[in-house]
Amino acid sequence: MKKILKYLIITFGIGGILFATAYFIKTNATSSTVYETETMFVTNISQTTLVTGKIIPQDEVEIKPQISGIIQMIAVEEGDKVNTGDLLARIKVVPDEQTLNSAKGRVENAKLVAFNAEKDFTRDKKLYEKGILSERNFNAAELRYQQAKQELINVENDLKIIKEGSAGGATSANTNIRATVSGTILEIPVKEGDQVIESNNFNAGTTIASVADLGKMIFEGKVDESEVAKIEVGSSLEVSLGAFPENKFDASLQFIAPKGSEEQGTVQFKIEADVFLPEDFTVRAGYSANASLVLQKKDSVQAIREALLQFDSKTQEPYVEIETTEQQFERRELTLGISDGINVEIVSGIEKEDIIKVWNNTEEPDKLDNDENEK
Repeated sequence: MKKILKYLIITFGIGGILFATAYFIKTNATSSTVYETETMFVTNISQTTLVTGKIIPQDEVEIKPQISGIIQMIAVEEGDKVNTGDLLARIKVVPDEQTLNSAKGRVENAKLVAFNAEKDFTRDKKLYEKGILSERNFNAAELRYQQAKQELINVENDLKIIKEGSAGGATSANTNIRATVSGTILEIPVKEGDQVIESNNFNAGTTIASVADLGKMIFEGKVDESEVAKIEVGSSLEVSLGAFPENKFDASLQFIAPKGSEEQGTVQFKIEADVFLPEDFTVRAGYSANASLVLQKKDSVQAIREALLQFDSKTQEPYVEIETTEQQFERRELTLGISDGINVEIVSGIEKEDIIKVWNNTEEPDKLDNDENEK
């Protein structure tokens, strides 16, 4: 009997040890963390890029003189609004001495020619009246006399223009610089006493003032070559100004440069967009601005949060982990579409009912148990 009891004690002891060992193994095999999960959802995704630039007038006109001289008077100030024909400045003509001397010489020579032509005409007229000179010769003498008088008038006008800037026959002299368009004076780069050069075929001339309509403003910026192929004229933009960061303005892309320029090793293409501003909103030319430009947009696509993606350490291919049983996951390769930096389109790889592991957000089991107990 004692022997049987001894065997029973030994048997129960071994069983207890095995049970404790199994319980210990099972307890330690349980994951120390519990992963949260998510599923796919339907959303709209827009891929955008941020373009830096500035706000400038759509049409800016530089007013230049038609004659060289010295600024005698400036009639306006920067910021003034002007209409077409308003006086901006007046120029005092300072003729070149050689040109002036040459013009005076032509006048004197024309006077001599006109004087001789008049004497010949007077003599031939008397001969014609007496019947000694033919009508043909008389008409030729009269023509020479009229041509000599006209030439004298021409060279005298040339001399007056050189000396005063105008022959006096025009409604406004060249010395009066007037606005050619209506708008706001943006800049007056000259001051009284400055010497200016006329605008001609060989010289752009000195700018007296810049005039623009501030009611018609455009956004000017540059887009990288990697993105310029994704945009087209007519695309919508959202513009924010550095001076008014809280305001957003709609804009429409109107121009994409056909040729790029290299800047710091990358090729940039200039773009221009019409900005739609409220009538009572005042914008100054040259404000810095940022434009959000839509490169690609898709509506009602299957997507997940981009934070759920993992990438293979060797191939860098994207994948997610799908739950097969409770807190057990398997890897699924993905084909991705467009992304807005928060959500990414799923083209293939998983189904809408698949449960996706949130690999970078875990909770301790004890905490979960406590939460359940509190509930």
